[in-house]
Amino acid sequence: MSDTSAIFLNEQERLIRDSARKVAAEVLAPTAAERDRTGAWPREELAAVAELGFLGMLVPEAYGGSGASFVEYCLAIEEFAAVDTGFATLIHVHNSVGLTIARLGNEEQKRKFLPGIADGSRIGAFLLSEPHAGSDTAAFRTSARREGDSYVLNGSKQFISNGNEAGVGLVLAVTDRNAGKKGSSLLIVEPKVHAGYVVARVEHKMGQRSAQVAAIQLDECRVPAENLLGAEGSGYRNVMGSLSEGRVAIAAVATGTARAALQAAVGYAQEREAYGAPIIQLQGVAFDLADMATRVELSHQYLVHAARLCEMGVPCAKEASMAKLFASEMAEKVCSDALQIHGGYGYLADFPVERYCRDVRVTRIYEGTSHIQKLIIVRHLA
Repeated sequence: MSDTSAIFLNEQERLIRDSARKVAAEVLAPTAAERDRTGAWPREELAAVAELGFLGMLVPEAYGGSGASFVEYCLAIEEFAAVDTGFATLIHVHNSVGLTIARLGNEEQKRKFLPGIADGSRIGAFLLSEPHAGSDTAAFRTSARREGDSYVLNGSKQFISNGNEAGVGLVLAVTDRNAGKKGSSLLIVEPKVHAGYVVARVEHKMGQRSAQVAAIQLDECRVPAENLLGAEGSGYRNVMGSLSEGRVAIAAVATGTARAALQAAVGYAQEREAYGAPIIQLQGVAFDLADMATRVELSHQYLVHAARLCEMGVPCAKEASMAKLFASEMAEKVCSDALQIHGGYGYLADFPVERYCRDVRVTRIYEGTSHIQKLIIVRHLA
């Protein structure tokens, strides 16, 4: 972003942003294209960012985390996305698991799970979406029946980021079929410990290949009753309560990707010549770049505003949905325009804008589609 954007950040926020930008450039950038090609799990890169505290940003310091503010977190996510969108999604999901346990967990659960999340030895996954239910979280079918000192989980979960590598999973499951939205609960599952957690397949995706996504089958998966996170029946409410933060974070992912595409387009337009001059001097190209820069800047400023509302505990479902809607729609347009400015070269894998276009598309889908965001916004207008 422009230097003037930093004026509205405090010293700690600038420090976190600059640290994330540095590690993204030095650790993630050199291997981003190769990860996109192979879909390899970024084990070494995760270890490097873990050492700097980015895997436990939302975990309190008492449990080994960084205890960062939500604004600081979103600034870091934006920087990672500017280099590798999939990696930013991966660590966002991981950090969200840490935040959820920190908020809802009892002392024993916090001490057991949070240090491993903070140091990266336990990768976090959220098992929410199902084959027949994505945005409609009230339609989930995965069940958890109580048997003595255990809950037994059965069901299918789909589009689970980190699901195949997870050491800690949070499962939303139905514990009372007759209680409607008050009949679901959150349970902590340890995939590497509890039998019945089956990785059915790892999906081959259009983009964000650093963020592996799996289909998970829970087949008589028995977890201790002590792994109930929050009160029984509070799962749906607790998941819905965290959606605003998730949506603002995805706005950061989209904005970071768009910013990278803009920078690539500007660089190319300054170097590529046509009719005896750099194409940035052509009015059509110049106007496109001006529009792109304006959209990216506005998206950044608004997502920081929405992040501050989340940080302050202000109800901000409307603002969070606006941030995600604008950022994701903007980012797809900016990435497409960046490819267009590159001409035929933009369509080649040799240039990163081709990857940005593939990576950014899903930001209009996950954490609630654009249509869902519009429905939420409209509900808050009356």
